[in-house]
Amino acid sequence: MDTKTVAGWYDLEKRTVALSGGAGVLGGEIAVALVACGANVAILDQEPAGVDRFWDRLDRGRGRAIVVQCDVLKRESLAAAERRILEELGPVDTLVNAAGGNSPSATTGPGHAFFDLPEEALRFVLDVNVLGTVLPCQMFGRGMAEGKRGVILNVCSMNAFRPLTRIPAYSAAKAAVANFTQWLAVHMAQEYSGEIRVNAIAPGFFLTEQNRFLLTDETSGKPTPRGATIIQHTPMGRFGQPEDLLGTVLWLLSPASSFVTGVVVPVDGGFSAFSGV
Repeated sequence: MDTKTVAGWYDLEKRTVALSGGAGVLGGEIAVALVACGANVAILDQEPAGVDRFWDRLDRGRGRAIVVQCDVLKRESLAAAERRILEELGPVDTLVNAAGGNSPSATTGPGHAFFDLPEEALRFVLDVNVLGTVLPCQMFGRGMAEGKRGVILNVCSMNAFRPLTRIPAYSAAKAAVANFTQWLAVHMAQEYSGEIRVNAIAPGFFLTEQNRFLLTDETSGKPTPRGATIIQHTPMGRFGQPEDLLGTVLWLLSPASSFVTGVVVPVDGGFSAFSGV
């Protein structure tokens, strides 16, 4: 293979990306990176005002970004988003499912026994992570199946492999996302085209709005006892930064990983490799 081909792998100029949860902490950083690499990105989010945090960085990229208010749990909202993307950017050939999260009400702890966790809180966490991944894959995957090409990247979690204490619904939901990623990779390749790839990343411990209450003290900003334990079990000795995801994301979305499908790649600072001793 010639060097020009290798150098061009991460040039995404002709790609149209639908990015759910794109106004979030991790999704926003992914959006900035994709636009910088030339992709046209539709940032889908139920609360699109979050894009204001990083919009000036999007303007400096080679690609183009639009913001679309979208509820990933409602088919009609996803369908409306797809219509707008088609009109403004063209057919979606790349989907990144970054929508998800946890809820304090679905978390065990003092005064929150597992047996008393409210059904609505558990259902919310399961829905936003599992259906919030499956439904966009149905909506945007159909076009990929018809066009015989495309890339889907789901955002899983290290909780899928090693469930953590206190977050039963989130751990179960992310395990389902990992399983679904493998299922969909096989389904799309066998039923439609080997040029459709489906993979996932499994971030370790990154500070987001959903987990900050568990990992850092609200007043001091220092790690809570739980956060300190996590850092002690992360060989690199820190929480992840959003930009730490980008190399793996760009690799899985690019032709550099053209023979990779059905994998869930940890990005965890060595957490999964450490036995504790």
